[in-house]
Amino acid sequence: MIQVSKLVKKSYGWATAGLLAMLVAGCDLSSPSYTSGSDNSVVPSNLHRVSYAQIPGWTDDDVRYALQAFRNTCKAKIQYTGRVIPDRALLEEKCRNLPSASADVATVRAWFESHFQPYQIYNDEGGTRGTYTGYYSPVIPACRTKTAQCNEPLMGVPTDGRNYKGVPKKDIVEKQIGRVLYWANIVDVQNIQIQGSGMLKLEDGSQVKLNFAAVNDMPFKSVGEQVRAKGIRPEGGYSADAVWSHLKKNPALAKEVIYGNPRYVYFYESVPPDVIGKLGTPLSKIRSIAMDDSIYTLGLPVYVSTNLSDGRRFRRLMIAQDTGSAIRGWIRADIFFGKGDEAYKFAHGQHAQGEMFILMPKEYSYVKPGK
Repeated sequence: MIQVSKLVKKSYGWATAGLLAMLVAGCDLSSPSYTSGSDNSVVPSNLHRVSYAQIPGWTDDDVRYALQAFRNTCKAKIQYTGRVIPDRALLEEKCRNLPSASADVATVRAWFESHFQPYQIYNDEGGTRGTYTGYYSPVIPACRTKTAQCNEPLMGVPTDGRNYKGVPKKDIVEKQIGRVLYWANIVDVQNIQIQGSGMLKLEDGSQVKLNFAAVNDMPFKSVGEQVRAKGIRPEGGYSADAVWSHLKKNPALAKEVIYGNPRYVYFYESVPPDVIGKLGTPLSKIRSIAMDDSIYTLGLPVYVSTNLSDGRRFRRLMIAQDTGSAIRGWIRADIFFGKGDEAYKFAHGQHAQGEMFILMPKEYSYVKPGK
């Protein structure tokens, strides 16, 4: 999510404190509003029933890793929202009958095939290809107190009752509308806010994990676009690396354009240090994806067929466990690549087309969205 196009478009709203409070053990799945019965004729026209033989590369994927991620779904309190909603009883039944952690790949694949029906996803224009981008959790240097280098606060949601909704970032920071958790360089703070989470490496070498807590509901304005509009071309162009590097060398410009983006993201400290998605569960490296939760109930298995930024084919069973403000549409997803520099190498250049197949619990009957 760090290409210029992503700097323009993307600002994540990850797991809210309310969702995280609902993280519970076991398969406690809340009830949908109502069901239509067993008539599959009401399945949305964007879903076309297919066989597993029609899914490209299905038999090549080691689906044991997807099963590990799906176990997290079974620990979450699912929010039955969107237009593609599974039946509570069916999904709960799948969670009660998970294969053992030691099951081999053939057993796990057979389990998915016997418990889930695949549907290829079509967009509203009848196409089968959509866009796949990537995101990651950065590791940034940070301090417990303000210093020359650690010059910007990372804050938690205010506990004194002060309003932050609709308040621009500049006012939030200058008035410290929130609880200061740590300090870091203003450019790194902007990056971690775009990504929605990150790891802090403190002066003593210890590490702290911050996850999304809340957002001020202000629009996102691209930092890279502001730099370009000023007629400034960083060395190396307008890639995220080039823009961030240029801003670190020019702190006055950094403050101007970063405060020119009014959106502000609050964090909370995570223990254990997992990256938490909107589903309220830990994300799994290259097995979790962010999808449009106005369309899909999060927690379902989704098979992705696309390419990585280096051109290699990427065909894997993923679990929809997160969302984002720029992730909108029937065939649109963000692949979670993990933490740190290695994950960044894949995430920052990820932008490819591909197909998508969603696995619905057998025997799936369409659950209408609640009114």
